Parts: sequence; C-alpha cells; structure tokens
Amino acid sequence: MQPTLIVELSDGVHSGYGEATTNTYYGMTLERMRNALESVRSLVEAQDQIDPQQLWSATAESLRDCPFALCALDQAAHDLWGKQQGQPVYQLWGLDNSRTPPSNYTIGIDEIDVMVAKLKEVPDWPVYKIKLGTSHDLEIIRALRQHTDATFRVDANCGWDVSEAIENSHALKELNVEFLEQPLPAENRDGQKELLRHSALPLIADESCIHESDVAACHGYFDGVNIKLVKCGGLTPARRMIDTARELGMKVMVGCMTESTVGISAIAQLLPLLDYVDMDGAALLAADIATGVVVERGVCRYPQANGSGVQLTSS
Repeated sequence: MQPTLIVELSDGVHSGYGEATTNTYYGMTLERMRNALESVRSLVEAQDQIDPQQLWSATAESLRDCPFALCALDQAAHDLWGKQQGQPVYQLWGLDNSRTPPSNYTIGIDEIDVMVAKLKEVPDWPVYKIKLGTSHDLEIIRALRQHTDATFRVDANCGWDVSEAIENSHALKELNVEFLEQPLPAENRDGQKELLRHSALPLIADESCIHESDVAACHGYFDGVNIKLVKCGGLTPARRMIDTARELGMKVMVGCMTESTVGISAIAQLLPLLDYVDMDGAALLAADIATGVVVERGVCRYPQANGSGVQLTSS
C-alpha cells in the first residue's frame, strides 16, 4: 500500500484536485508534503482568481525543496481553472487530443515465471515497459517475447555498465525493444556519452532528468527525456521542459509514479505534446479513489468533463 496526497482547491462552486504519491527514496512523506503546503496557504488564499502559472510562480520558491507538494498544488490549480473556464485543460492550451501516443503497461522485476504471468494477466496492451537490472536481463526479455508481439520498452533502472548496455542494446533491438530508459547511473556522464555513440537503441533519461535545467544537460547524452510531474513540480514546469526538449530536437516522454486517476488525468492533458507516455499508474492499483481519464489497453479515454476531469469517489 502506497499512501498518496490529494490536494483540493475550491472556489465554493468548483473543486480542483491534484496528487503526489509518497516516496521514501526522495524523502517525500505525507507529513512533509502537508507541512510544505501549509507554509504557502496564505499565498494560495491571496489569489483573487485562479491562474495556474501565476500560482506556481507565487509558491515555487517556498516549495523548492518539496516539488511533490508543488506538483499536487499545480495539478489542482489546473483542474480548478479548467472547471471554472468550462473546458478541459488541454483545450485551454489549444491542443488537439485526436491523436495521442499509447501508454505502456509496466512489468516489474521478479522471477521470470512471475513476470510472464503478469504479462499474461494484461494481454493486448500495445506496449509493455519491462523493468530490468538483473544478471539475466536478456533471458527475461526472450521469455516475455514468446508470449506477445507487442512493443517492449526497457527500463534498466541505472543497473548496467557501458559495455553491458552497448551489448544489450544490439540484442534487444532484435527483440523489438523500442528504447532503453536510464541504463547507466545518472552520475556516469562520460559513460553515457560513449553509450549514445554506440547504442543500437534510442536512450531516454529518467533519473538524469528531474529538474527543468536537466533537459538541456541531457542533450548530447540522451535521445530523449522522461519527465515525472512530481519530480519537476507539476504541469507548469513540465510544459516548459517539453518546449526545451523540442527546441533541442529530443524525444519527450512523461511517466507516472503509480498515481491514482487524479494524477493520471493530469498527465493526460499533456498527451498531444508527447512521443511516449507511461500512465498506467491507476491500472496498477487494487482500488482507485477518483473518476476521470481511463487508460484501457494503452488507449486514453477522456471523460466528458472540464479541467482534468477528476471527481473523487472516496476520501
């Protein structure tokens, strides 16, 4: 069970919702996020009219050390803004959602037979993201490949060295793997540059791309970036990161952190801007807490609702 923080912003008529999951690796507990949000309560309440970008700018410095809380607040502001304006957020941004990339479904690291069983439980997804970083990674992919023709994406979780990553990239390309996500530790910059020269597959940054400034820093080391809303501080900085990546000719992915439909619905507003997306978080949950965007076999179904389309179903 993973606790999650839900932020509600209300004008007395409409309510907007945002989310940030807890994360022990980044030290993001419910208490820390709640305390951070209480520290900016007066700044939020001082806003005469909700403007997500203005609210983000007003609170970003105070929440600099707690981007997860900033993300939840920013998502809630966008949801409320869209509901007040009577349109979905993506439409207010001038985006067309008629063609969007499919989401992958994540298969976590486990024994091979367990990973195969997990794959069989969710057939017919167009793309699967396979978590690797073991001593038998190629064996895992070969075993999974026997059960589906779907595209694979590989997330090595910083678990390979340079020679291993280069060798694996050529073998995995033959197994219909689309790209490699963060195969090397983030601090191995020299190794990453060498890998970019010799990899048979595109390379997508994850742990190397957390803050806005990281996008430019990844240029020349990766082919693309995976943006996580909770890590960067919400939709507002994520849009700027996407713009920067495009200016640099890089591919763009947005990933999730096993959020409920609240967080997944926020991600969905960005879909028309993306090459790849990992928004299977709600699909991985035993029980959800909201209605909104639904991801079925990789396809995003938008609700007939404004804002991010979120309504809570339980507290």
